[in-house]
Amino acid sequence: MEPSRPYREFLKEAFADPLEAAGYLNAAMEEGDKELFLIALRNVAEARLGGMSKLAEATGLNRESLYRMLSGKGNPELKSLDRLLHALGLKITVGVDEHAA
Repeated sequence: MEPSRPYREFLKEAFADPLEAAGYLNAAMEEGDKELFLIALRNVAEARLGGMSKLAEATGLNRESLYRMLSGKGNPELKSLDRLLHALGLKITVGVDEHAA
């Protein structure tokens, strides 16, 4: 049996690939739970950029705002969310809800 690896190490390696990060965030979004999505976004941000200080530097947002925004109870503005995703090499897209048509 293979020895287990620390979870954070696994995430950092997995989310080095932007397609993996996007897939993870899309899966979290599809759950329809804002809290789950924000926590997933925080996981991706920490894994890809190495922490809130680097994320703050990359986005131009302060660390305290980022911590609040990415908490389970956060409520980010679209502009802030766009800046964060852009810093991660990701973007917001809209698709057709096949269940609503």
